[in-house]
Amino acid sequence: MARVLRAVPVPLALIVMIALAGVVLGRVYADPLLTRLTAGAAVGSVLVSVAARRLPSWLVAPLSVAALAGWALLSLRLAAAHAALPGGLGEVAADAARNAIPRLLTAMIPVEPAPDTVLVPVVAAWLAGLASAEVALRAGRVLLGYLPPMLLYAGALYVVGPNAGPAVGPTVLFAAVAAVGLAVPGGRADPAGADPVAGLAPAVRAAVRLRLLAASAAGVAVVVALAALVAPVVACRVDDRPVDPRRYVEPPQVESLDENPLIRISGWALNPDQKLLDVRTEAGATDAGPPRIRLAVLSDYDGVTWRVGATYRNAGRILPATEPATGTDTDTEPVRQEVTVADLTGKLLPAVPTPREVTGARVAYDPATGTLIRPEGLAQGLRYTVDSVRERPDTNLISTANVPAGDAVARVLRVADGAPEQMRRLATQLAEENGAPYARAAAIADFLAEHYRVTADAPSGHAYPNLAFFLFGPRNGGGQRGTSEQFAASFAVLGRLAGLPTRVVVGFEPKADGPVRAADAYAWPEVLFEGVGWVPFDPMPRPDEEPRPVEEDFRPKPEDPPPSEVPAPTGEPTPTPPAAAAPDRRGAKAGPGTPALVGGGVAGLVLLLGALLLTLAALRRNLTRGRLAQGEPGRRIAGAWREVTDALRLAGHPVGADLSAAEVAERAHHTLAEAQAAQAAGQHLDRAGGVDELAGLLNQVAFAPGTAAPAQADRAAALATAYVAALRAARRRWRRLLWTVHPGPLRWRR
Repeated sequence: MARVLRAVPVPLALIVMIALAGVVLGRVYADPLLTRLTAGAAVGSVLVSVAARRLPSWLVAPLSVAALAGWALLSLRLAAAHAALPGGLGEVAADAARNAIPRLLTAMIPVEPAPDTVLVPVVAAWLAGLASAEVALRAGRVLLGYLPPMLLYAGALYVVGPNAGPAVGPTVLFAAVAAVGLAVPGGRADPAGADPVAGLAPAVRAAVRLRLLAASAAGVAVVVALAALVAPVVACRVDDRPVDPRRYVEPPQVESLDENPLIRISGWALNPDQKLLDVRTEAGATDAGPPRIRLAVLSDYDGVTWRVGATYRNAGRILPATEPATGTDTDTEPVRQEVTVADLTGKLLPAVPTPREVTGARVAYDPATGTLIRPEGLAQGLRYTVDSVRERPDTNLISTANVPAGDAVARVLRVADGAPEQMRRLATQLAEENGAPYARAAAIADFLAEHYRVTADAPSGHAYPNLAFFLFGPRNGGGQRGTSEQFAASFAVLGRLAGLPTRVVVGFEPKADGPVRAADAYAWPEVLFEGVGWVPFDPMPRPDEEPRPVEEDFRPKPEDPPPSEVPAPTGEPTPTPPAAAAPDRRGAKAGPGTPALVGGGVAGLVLLLGALLLTLAALRRNLTRGRLAQGEPGRRIAGAWREVTDALRLAGHPVGADLSAAEVAERAHHTLAEAQAAQAAGQHLDRAGGVDELAGLLNQVAFAPGTAAPAQADRAAALATAYVAALRAARRRWRRLLWTVHPGPLRWRR
């Protein structure tokens, strides 16, 4: 019995030390499941080594690894059930094995105990237990056997970094357990007795004892010296913030379409019946009505486009709660919605703001904007449930609330260079007439609602020139009308010019149950107020009101005319010059006749038109050469794709920005086939098949930048040239001539 008790402390110490590493790491997890799984790995690995002590050492590792495989599969199954992930165990295990490390380091805090976030800690705990037990128990080197648990514990502290408080309690317990394991005698009895020099000759015994004493003294001196040298350095760094390893790992990137979903508004407006989502509200429907569904928050504007500009981190079901602004007083209401994806594409995941828990889909989250994405992309039939906290600001505080300033909100106050002077004057005029921040915001919203018209066929665009044309362009020339894209973007830019922190939100009309169609998609602006938070505004015109001309409210102030350089009048009348004598038609030489003048004018116009056409043809040729032959391979492939999309637009079949490369390639097939059929030429060479290959090269450039080779760029140029030539050849002869000199590709926005 005593021998058994002597054999217990070291294995028990190893188990506790490894389990404490799981406790430290579990502080950043949303559930204690990880701590339980690592504790089970510690117990299992050490007990396997204890049970196999009498077996040959070469047989212990295979047995332990087999037990590890069983425990890992059980852990993955428990984690998958806990995270409610679909799919079989084999599929879940394969995905976890591929993505365990990057997802663990990019996961949002708190980390959801999912298969890919528990696999690495469980395997590491088991291997640490196997190594430490073999060294400490089989070889009898207890102190050396402590090295794997110490490395595991240090690794857990490093992974946690600054995302949790100091682990004082677990660290003290770790050291105490290690000391107990060293202090208690092991299970092995020394057959020579307690004295290691017993049985030696007196002279040899004295020499050995002297050497042991000297070695012990030297060891103590080294330890004391190291403590004296290292202790001040360690003490000075006690208050330092730990390094976060997540800053070294690149979070998942989103495609450019999802960076700016605002450009999709116009496409949706032209297809209002397209079914995008199905929504069912399970909880949270009150008298206030159903909540808006948010797709993305766009906070960054560079004068050309609004972007999400988010930093996404992999998240589990539980999303981190963002800290409200200081003094914010808002009512909250829980809302639960079940969403089924229909025709909505991209990666952005619709949800009622502000999401707190997502089940049924693996997501990544940006706490700064509250934007959700599904890194794998949306798929038709995807069903997920979102638990959100619906915030309702106190409207009584908005009218007197101020707006924040400083570095914390510099992102939503920044005005990009190049703002049109007319927009600056309009913002200044509205701000001068309304002093309070809320009054300024309301004045901008009223101005837009009273003077502009909503049309579904307005072209997409929210760069400075687009907004200037929307605000001040002639009404009979297409100005002063747009979709919610222009209304929301104009409000946000005018608000920033007036000193208001603004952002643009893209989402869908409030919907409690039923289908969400493209007609429900729209954009709205929001303004940040101190003590209130983000407040949405509605700059859209009322459907029963006719917009008033802008000139009634906004007329640019004329600049002072320069002083006249004409001398002041002297008061004396100016003599009338004598009338010129009529030319003598008989004696004077007659000038060129009317036919000559007409012929010369026509010839001049023909020469001018010819020079213009030659210039356009040269510019088009230079544009094509620059796209296909200049720059690095990725840029040339993108240029080849631009040649194809310009050709489709020249053929009268433009492609929308909401289409993927594969969809554009399919449309290119149909366009060429229709053109050749209409031409009824004898030779129908379908060269659109190469567009599929070109679409694949474009996707490679988009999703794997820097991997394209020069040969692939040459291939892309050849494919684009062949397709454009085939599509042009299928046109009528006069249209082929017009194709070469059409100025569209020179001015179409790229």
